[in-house]
Amino acid sequence: MSVEWTQDLAVGVKVIDEQHKEIFRRVDVLLDACKSGKGKAEVGEILKFLEDYVDEHFAAEEAIQVRHSYPDYATHKQEHEDFIKSVGKLNKKFEKEGPSLTMVLETNTVVVGWLVKHIKKTDMELGKYLRVSNVKH
Repeated sequence: MSVEWTQDLAVGVKVIDEQHKEIFRRVDVLLDACKSGKGKAEVGEILKFLEDYVDEHFAAEEAIQVRHSYPDYATHKQEHEDFIKSVGKLNKKFEKEGPSLTMVLETNTVVVGWLVKHIKKTDMELGKYLRVSNVKH
């Protein structure tokens, strides 16, 4: 069980694609740790990384959208805010309950599921808009 960034997830904006690759790399570290029995100990670390990194990543994406007058900015930003809330809930659950297999599985489902869906739909629409608008990055 591993998750990899693949070319079909390329949005076409270098900074966004590079940040997505890093998020996938970190989630894959978590999944590898799960396979080797270390997953529980890794959950807190990956959640902390995600909290910090998604703030940076989302800010970069949103700045691009604002700079280029992206018409779906408000909806895109709301999806980001919803994800941040989901990660915050996972972190609170982790702090309260500690590491567990259930926590690891829930983290994987929430993070990987949301990320792939968001990239394939919402971020791809952004990439298409930027390409059609002939925006250079």
